[in-house]
Amino acid sequence: MSHAAAETEPEQPPPADDHAFFGQPRGLMTLSGLEVWERFSFLGMQAILVLYFADTVAHGGMGMEPGTAASVSAAYGTLVYLVSVAGGWLADRILGSYRAVLYGGILIACGHYAMAVPTDAMTWVGLGLISAGTGLLKPNVATMVGKLYRTEDERRDAGFALYYMGINIGAFLGPLITGWLGDHASWHWGFSAAAFGMTLGLIQYVAGRRHLAGRKHAAEYALAPGPMRRAVLLIVVGAVVVAAAATGLALAGWLTMDRFVDVLTLISVIAPVVYFVVMFRSPRVTAEERGRLRPYVVLFLASVVFNFILFQAYSTMMLLASTNARTEVFGFHFPASWYASALGAFEVALAPVVAAVWAKMGPRQPHASNKIAIGVVLGGLSFLLMVLPTSGHSGDTYKMAAWWIVGSYLMLGLGDILLETSGMSATTKLAPRAFSSQTMALWFLSLALANGIQAQIVKLYGEVSNPAYFGVNGAVAVAAGVAVIAAAPWLKRTMHPVH
Repeated sequence: MSHAAAETEPEQPPPADDHAFFGQPRGLMTLSGLEVWERFSFLGMQAILVLYFADTVAHGGMGMEPGTAASVSAAYGTLVYLVSVAGGWLADRILGSYRAVLYGGILIACGHYAMAVPTDAMTWVGLGLISAGTGLLKPNVATMVGKLYRTEDERRDAGFALYYMGINIGAFLGPLITGWLGDHASWHWGFSAAAFGMTLGLIQYVAGRRHLAGRKHAAEYALAPGPMRRAVLLIVVGAVVVAAAATGLALAGWLTMDRFVDVLTLISVIAPVVYFVVMFRSPRVTAEERGRLRPYVVLFLASVVFNFILFQAYSTMMLLASTNARTEVFGFHFPASWYASALGAFEVALAPVVAAVWAKMGPRQPHASNKIAIGVVLGGLSFLLMVLPTSGHSGDTYKMAAWWIVGSYLMLGLGDILLETSGMSATTKLAPRAFSSQTMALWFLSLALANGIQAQIVKLYGEVSNPAYFGVNGAVAVAAGVAVIAAAPWLKRTMHPVH
């Protein structure tokens, strides 16, 4: 057999007797370790990003108004998830999963190192590199985890549980380190810690590559040589043209930050609409599959509403914590950004509890649509809770007890566990067979849309009272969750085979 043939041949998962990592394949340790450090760097940076934007120039920040800072932070999230859709395609057709994750990690690390340089220009360069890198890495790591198991391997669900625990460990640790450095040294020292974390993740990823299935260079569904060359040329030329056009428009004064945010929001709205129209009209989608797509639209919108609230844990909630929450517990002082670590801590602690409850209930557990609806309601309640400590003050110099924000994050964490696990499972089961390889793209589009909407709504933060801001947004989310519960009979009928 030729070398070329070997490169394109699908790679088999490791032997079923590989139980080296808590009874799981050795490769799971490599991929979980990578995710610990990727989330450490990504969420560690995000926990201080909005604070850096809003801090005064004299203190090393960028001097933005709070609403603008939150809007730009949300636009960055929009860009990350929009690029993730393209990242999955690049891995499938050109790079292969292993190289896509490797190159993505390198771009992320370079982006964080760029942000460590204390200039505004390097901040924007760094955010661009991190967006591109996360778009390559994020959708493909989970795919590589799946390749560690044969279809009939009963360890798969437990393996993914360990993998997601790694994600939340990184989400817990990242803000602790970057937040302390940002508070005691400078924001750019915090960004340096994120860069160091991503570098460690890359080192252990490369060191453990021999334990990974799908590590060969060829993409699983690689384009033929001719179309691949044309695709690469189009991508390169397109990137250069877009960059040149954006630079020219910015220099001419037309492409302001506000307009850039608006463009990203518009794209985040158009992309899922086009995606669903293509699926509904595709001749490759059967009438039965089209029937299952209708309830999925409802679940997609529920995901948008919940994640609109969830992502504000790193924007408006961080701003509120930095100005109106006490940063002392039992005499111990901590940076405001440490509140973000509570979210990861709650998810690490609650995930096994929720899994045990569902296992004990067995067939009596709620339908997937009701789990998602409860998650959305909890997201709304987490914002409604903030109405209580922010009400009844004559000025904005008050300080609420730490437990108010911690309690809000507790509800958010539980809601995230309920929605994300059921939502991802429903996505894989309800997507038409012809689009099965693009199910992750659908999910990322819901996250992009949530960030795109957030980028507009958070502009009101600081312009309206805090009780009004959190009260209205929370009430809308609760109403959306109740609407999904009300639609449960129809959803149960049309969502087969989801239970």
